[in-house]
Amino acid sequence: MDVVEQKAANMNIIEHYDKLIEENNDPFRDPQILQDYMNKWDGPAFIDAMQLDKTKHVLEIGVGTGRLAKRVAPNCFKFVGIDISPKTIERARDNLRNFQNVILICSDFLKYKFEDRFDVVYSSLTMMHFEDKRQFIAKVDSVLMSGGIFCLSIDKRQEEYIEMQDRRIRIFPDTPSTVLSILAETNMLVNEQFETEFANIFVCTKFK
Repeated sequence: MDVVEQKAANMNIIEHYDKLIEENNDPFRDPQILQDYMNKWDGPAFIDAMQLDKTKHVLEIGVGTGRLAKRVAPNCFKFVGIDISPKTIERARDNLRNFQNVILICSDFLKYKFEDRFDVVYSSLTMMHFEDKRQFIAKVDSVLMSGGIFCLSIDKRQEEYIEMQDRRIRIFPDTPSTVLSILAETNMLVNEQFETEFANIFVCTKFK
């Protein structure tokens, strides 16, 4: 994918997630039955793997409207969430307004220049939007502190498109074998790999 195509792809993603907000599609505010459904990708075991405490600086890639952030932010010192969709970030700011330790950034994760390094970096159902998996994981490696934890949840499904109403968004499915191969090239060691009903989850520690 060349630069022009990548820009077009990013715009389609932004438009899609902005449109979800316009349609009042907000997982943060879902009823409990839907939140329980989403936990099949990143439930308590995923949160527990982060080993959170009040000293930790945490980054979520693809923060969305704050569905996971509301569980993570109360249990860390500083929470940073990044997302490419302006309207999604605007909604997240409203949803998370009561947390004084939350910083939200509207930007492309691959392009944003982080000033800090993090004790914990996590991402759920987001890497599928990035065609270059090596670049994504290398960026995680670069912002993770030595000894830090990276938690990644990838969808078991292998669809190449998200289809909703009149929208069809190209995605790039992830496979466990590809993820493991790329992680082996980094300064991160896979400590644990497990499955939920809908996801494969990887828990890594940066060793230098």
